[in-house]
Amino acid sequence: MEEYRVFEGKKLRYGYTTGTCAAAAAKAATEMLFTKQRVDYIKIDTPKGITLNLEVEDVSIADDIISCAIRKDAGDDPDDTNGILIYAAVHKCSEEGIELLGGVGVGKVTMPGLACLVGAPAINPVPRKMIIEAVASVARDNCYDGGLKVTISVPEGVEIAKKTFNPRLGIVGGLSILGTSGIVEPMSEKALVDTIYVEMDVQKSKGNENLLVFFGNYGQDFAKDVLNLSISDAVTCSNFVGEVLDYAVFKGFRSVLIIGHSGKLVKLSQGVMNTHSKYADCRTDALALYAMFEGASKDIGLEIASALTTDEAVKILKREELDKAVLQIINERIEFYMQQRVHGKIKTAALMFSNTHGLLGKTASAEELIALHMQR
Repeated sequence: MEEYRVFEGKKLRYGYTTGTCAAAAAKAATEMLFTKQRVDYIKIDTPKGITLNLEVEDVSIADDIISCAIRKDAGDDPDDTNGILIYAAVHKCSEEGIELLGGVGVGKVTMPGLACLVGAPAINPVPRKMIIEAVASVARDNCYDGGLKVTISVPEGVEIAKKTFNPRLGIVGGLSILGTSGIVEPMSEKALVDTIYVEMDVQKSKGNENLLVFFGNYGQDFAKDVLNLSISDAVTCSNFVGEVLDYAVFKGFRSVLIIGHSGKLVKLSQGVMNTHSKYADCRTDALALYAMFEGASKDIGLEIASALTTDEAVKILKREELDKAVLQIINERIEFYMQQRVHGKIKTAALMFSNTHGLLGKTASAEELIALHMQR
């Protein structure tokens, strides 16, 4: 497709979702089931309002079942599913209505809290609706009111799923068939935030009232190796601290404990709730400011502010014997802004560390919340 968006000064091409591929493949297979003639291209409407004309591949026409595939195109979005084939097989059956099944490479839901029922194939509501509506429209056009079975398969999905969040979400055996708009918007932050929300939904459905959050692998390693915490029920927030705190309040969690590297958490002390460097980078400036509040000279403040990393800045603070006082202020400010974000409705805490300097501080409720996660 030739739809584009501009992101960070670059022209990026849109793609289309696995859900769109599944719906298009199902529509093409249904047409061939009735006409017994090969379909080379199929038009499919997406919820975003864009109509696609997609090439139909790997067609298999038999008397009682038709199978074909649509190749996933993620556009300029980095996506492990780009280029893989999404298959649909359609056949008539005696039961009424349209039954949607998951074949090889489509994950099966094993835990509550997702948009799909436990035991059902991981085909999300919007793609499910797209598939059923596409198949039903072809059946109506051919004056057929009998039953149809549609099986969606992704042969490469078994291996690709191991690289995704699916195993953590209780989706086994393959990929999820996804998409709310039918279109892949390149470099979409919304898609990542939606994934985080799903992780939080799963934790809530498991009865976990106290959320453990990491920015990424560094925090997980520190929690396991230093704190001896289990991270199996944790959520990874990437840079989206504000969204996690907002959703934690919305979902009714009792507490949120964030364990993170100083390079991320120092930003929270300035109220920065998206810690990606493109939004803000106040780390060493904040440390320099508080150092000067604690008596550091202008020259020392400039040295700290000029440090390339928080590790280097903390090294200077330690040299000047200012680290304890400054880091205490930093942690107090982190707690202030976290509580401000949740409007005091849930308990929040943070633990800050450095790969070089180890533990750098905890907010007031951190020990209490760490103990809760040790109990789990």
